[in-house]
Amino acid sequence: MISTVPHPVYPSRTRSAIRDLQPQLVQWRRRFHRLPELGFQEKITSAFISACLSQWGIEHQTGIAQTGIVALISGEQPGPVLGIRADMDALPIQELNEVSYRSQHDGIMHACGHDGHTAIALGTAYYLSQHRDAFRGTVKIIFQPAEEGPGGAKPMIEAGVLKNPDVDAIIGLHLWNNLSMGQLGVRSGPLMAATECFRCTISGKGGHGAMPHQTVDSILVTAQVINALQTIVARNVDPIQSAVVTVGKVQGGTALNVIADSAEFSGTVRYFNPDLADFFSRRIEEIVAGVCHSHGATYDLDYWRLYPPVVNDGGIADLVRSVAFEVVETAAGVVPECQTMGGEDMSFFLQEVPGCYFFLGSANPEKGLAYPHHHPRFNFDESVLGMGVEMFVRCVEQFCH
Repeated sequence: MISTVPHPVYPSRTRSAIRDLQPQLVQWRRRFHRLPELGFQEKITSAFISACLSQWGIEHQTGIAQTGIVALISGEQPGPVLGIRADMDALPIQELNEVSYRSQHDGIMHACGHDGHTAIALGTAYYLSQHRDAFRGTVKIIFQPAEEGPGGAKPMIEAGVLKNPDVDAIIGLHLWNNLSMGQLGVRSGPLMAATECFRCTISGKGGHGAMPHQTVDSILVTAQVINALQTIVARNVDPIQSAVVTVGKVQGGTALNVIADSAEFSGTVRYFNPDLADFFSRRIEEIVAGVCHSHGATYDLDYWRLYPPVVNDGGIADLVRSVAFEVVETAAGVVPECQTMGGEDMSFFLQEVPGCYFFLGSANPEKGLAYPHHHPRFNFDESVLGMGVEMFVRCVEQFCH
């Protein structure tokens, strides 16, 4: 359900040139929203971005990690290199919003704000190209495919987007409906969780529901495994550390009077502390193996890692935080404790160079714009787009001074 509790709106100190750009930002965002594309399929989006960059005389490369783009904007004097990252992909969701810019691609929707991220990055590129005298060095804007999966950051890094010229630091933002419109969530250290997944098939011995002594009940074993998995966080992880083990899918059985021969369950693991990177996969298998052995069942476990935790560099976070206090007109608009167990492949960039990923509040319940991310009615207050450009531009001006 959409929130009915009024949220404060936090106005920003946005310069007139960026305020003048606001209608264009909205137009770009709505164009991206109408034509959403899944990961590594962002051909329409990439072509439009490339056309804009070419029109503005901005040097750029296309086709990186299939559909990614990297734009280079140099100031009038040599200096450091700052990366800005924006993700472009949409989700396999059927949109339920009744708006003029509703998705025209059946079963695909921008339900996480990436259309806004792309518009903000494009607006930043345009502004910086018109104000090269305001910064030294180079800004490298990375338009990344496939954040929602299977992950575009790592292949872009492997393709060399952080090299030639070498990126000294990187920043990025996420429009965030968990914060009121115009709030900024900036945090040093862990911001978003590692994302890992598992799938397990329990094999027993099927039979008649009235004769359980002749069987090995795969559903019973699965139920005991699922219960036991909840002891990992409760009894194996330091209670000061945050972690989650969630089983989100269970399948088994064909009839109410038949004991199933096999059952399957799958789920996700989230944590902040990088030191736990090998712990969960090992402990989950120990529990699965132990419960199966006690019942005479066997198992097939598949465990894989998607993204490491998003960990912000303290120095770059301090820079972003100082900019946030300049942009937001009230101190309450800057939120220091804004962690989430959601995952993000911005983490791969932050493993390579110091950087900061931050949240830009975009919820406005009074306009009906507060549905959660990945909801088929997700939308955000577009008036925040200019604020995103202002944040990026001021970060460039401070870092590349």
